Amino acid sequence: MTAYDALLRIVGETSPPLPVVIDLEPDRVTLRAGDQQIADWAREEVRVSALPDGFHIRAEGDEVLLDVMKDAEFALELGLRNAHPQLRKKMAALLRDDKY
Repeated sequence: MTAYDALLRIVGETSPPLPVVIDLEPDRVTLRAGDQQIADWAREEVRVSALPDGFHIRAEGDEVLLDVMKDAEFALELGLRNAHPQLRKKMAALLRDDKY
């Protein structure tokens, strides 16, 4: 399991972002805020789009926006191949440096 710090926003809402930890397991994606689990999805049910404003996560009819601190590592671990140019450069640098 790998954990990533992020800020979570609900798409379409104006409330301040919530600090969360994303746990990526081989078959699950979970989000925790402090000691509260706020999401637990099967990995194959999660759709992720890497856009300039963050990772748009769609699961179970909901959409959240995650601003992940280690965005390139997160994208590579998810197996993303499409991303905006700035993120693709970071991903390529990690792959080039054999850090992933």
